[in-house]
Amino acid sequence: MSIVRQAQDGETGTVPENGPVTAGAHRHDYGHAPEFDGRRREPGTGELVKQAAQQVSDLMRAELRLAVAELKDKGRHAGTGAGMFGGAALVALYGVAVLLAAVVAAIAVALPVWAAALIVGGFLMLVAGVLAMLGRSQTRKATPPKPEQAMDGARQTVAELKERATHR
Repeated sequence: MSIVRQAQDGETGTVPENGPVTAGAHRHDYGHAPEFDGRRREPGTGELVKQAAQQVSDLMRAELRLAVAELKDKGRHAGTGAGMFGGAALVALYGVAVLLAAVVAAIAVALPVWAAALIVGGFLMLVAGVLAMLGRSQTRKATPPKPEQAMDGARQTVAELKERATHR
């Protein structure tokens, strides 16, 4: 339904139900109260909280799935890298063996081959013995395998808290 009214500038125009339409750059909107539609139900606070909790739960599950996929991918790369390091160590071991054979051959120029091999073997056994002794001393420092300093600190803290609690 339209109403005919005179506009501010003297011209007449058609005014629709939801407000006047004026010629020019200015438009006047008159606020209306929201209409209630009995068929359309707005969600209540409880339902909105339930929806928000469900959305947060879904978001957390999606984030966990993403983290698991990322960790699997990184684990795959780490495993491949570790395998390559192992291969490099094996090749380096063979290289060291060839270099030791070259040392034996170089010493064999001046001495018999058996004497050269004995000298190189004895030197290697000496190095192995020194490394074993150093490893043994380091292992002794690591036992017992429990955090003794942290445990002592925790015991002192508990004792101090008990003392403060009894003196109040």
